[in-house]
Amino acid sequence: MKTRELTIGNVKLGGGRPLALIAGPCVIEDKEATLRHAERLLTICNGLGMGLIFKASYDKANRTSVHAFRGPGMDEGLQILAAVKEKLGLPVLSDIHSIEQVEPAAQVLDVLQIPAFLCRQTDLLVAAAETGKVINVKKGQFLAPWDMKNVAGKLAATGNENIILTERGASFGYNNLVVDMRSFPVMRATGYPVVFDATHSVQLPGGQGTSSGGQREFVEFLSRAAVATGIDGIFMEVHEDPDKALCDGPNSIPLAELPALLKKLQALDAVVR
Repeated sequence: MKTRELTIGNVKLGGGRPLALIAGPCVIEDKEATLRHAERLLTICNGLGMGLIFKASYDKANRTSVHAFRGPGMDEGLQILAAVKEKLGLPVLSDIHSIEQVEPAAQVLDVLQIPAFLCRQTDLLVAAAETGKVINVKKGQFLAPWDMKNVAGKLAATGNENIILTERGASFGYNNLVVDMRSFPVMRATGYPVVFDATHSVQLPGGQGTSSGGQREFVEFLSRAAVATGIDGIFMEVHEDPDKALCDGPNSIPLAELPALLKKLQALDAVVR
């Protein structure tokens, strides 16, 4: 089943194209670290011939604790992401959390991402779609995959069909998530590209009391299974030293381990296609 093909900067996603990667650190820690991660990711993906969309959040508005690091905020964060675009030529993605953020974010971002907890917020979806930008919606942990048809319908009602649907696991008891592999063909039946968020799917929300835990050792296995269903892209949070990351370290992939994992996923993707 082919999905709609989207052009995002110099990246083609969907439409039977090879697997593309959305990756970067969970949160913007500072300008130097962000550029350093983006440069390393670009080198890795260029070596593999893989399309890359760089992601990093300027604000993590749903952190477990009020004392947790949230990022530099929208103004500084967008300036840093603009520097990534200018210096490296990479398309960039970040989360938006309110209607007020839509217009300034759209001036910089190539992809506006709707966080999972906000995926049913009609006014936010419509405002984002009206920019004409590509919109990536994380499927809520509380939604069935077929419910995403209605989410996509809200976006498409504006005339904007530049839509990506991303699976990031469903709630499975307390502090745990599970990925139903049936969700990928169900969501791809909408005709829109589907991405698997491999690292948030192994997150343990609130699992460390004042922060989320994670089981990064399972990222490879879930990623291989998801790619075997024929998804269009893979989403991963990566860090040069996950144990020192300021956000989502327990479920982030070490940058040094990324090339070997992507090679396996590309091989599986080639077989499926």
